[in-house]
Amino acid sequence: MLALSPFQATPIMTLGILAALHDEVDGLIAAMRHEDARATRRTIGMRDYYSGTLHGQPVVLVLARVGKVAAAATTVTLIREFGVNEIVFTGLAGGVGPGVRVGDIVVADRTVQHDMDARPLFPRHEVPLLDRTEFPADPVLTAALRRAAEDFLRLDLATEVPDGVLARFGVHDPRLHVGMIASGDQFINSPAAVGALRDQLPALQAVEMEGAALAQICYEYGVRYALLRTVSDRADDTAHVDFSSFLRDVASHYSAAILRRFLDARA
Repeated sequence: MLALSPFQATPIMTLGILAALHDEVDGLIAAMRHEDARATRRTIGMRDYYSGTLHGQPVVLVLARVGKVAAAATTVTLIREFGVNEIVFTGLAGGVGPGVRVGDIVVADRTVQHDMDARPLFPRHEVPLLDRTEFPADPVLTAALRRAAEDFLRLDLATEVPDGVLARFGVHDPRLHVGMIASGDQFINSPAAVGALRDQLPALQAVEMEGAALAQICYEYGVRYALLRTVSDRADDTAHVDFSSFLRDVASHYSAAILRRFLDARA
């Protein structure tokens, strides 16, 4: 899957960037179109794939939509039709770890499908016929994404998201966490569900609906991946956030600024 320029012996790396919701990717698409007049759009399977350069890097952007099937289908298309050899997913998540709060950032070091349960044929959470439960994120991509997130929180947060906006959502001193993220085709919003997940997966930091499916596809195709999530709620009934407003006013700015730093560091 690695393209070679006729004038160089090293592979040209093309990064696929996915998100589940419009506000998570629309700003990136606009930035690509502004930077690269030759950027193209190709529609496959009811999804628009935007190819071009973003912050000087070859990138394919796409709205994957919500859920594991949507994420898996989009990831396969990115790999097979566009030849991407690295993938980053960005979006929202519910906080599960004891110190994970609204407005924090979680970068995955591994993912698991919390709703995968093929017992008694296979152990709980194990993906049948792959002989594994967890899918590690690529350490190099993850380290770069972590540095970008750390620099964003330290240097960019105040200008990207003013204090008044953060305070409106109860966000104070947001922090970065690196650890397990779990995915499932269900929206987790009850203390009982969160408690069950903590019992089953003690290292769990956040929960969402796409990342582990993407990770499985990347594992099967030998493609590196990294996963970035902004925490929008506590995945129980203790927080009531206007998701649309939080996504528009906070999370979308997190994603755009962190990915800008991530891509600039690769130039």
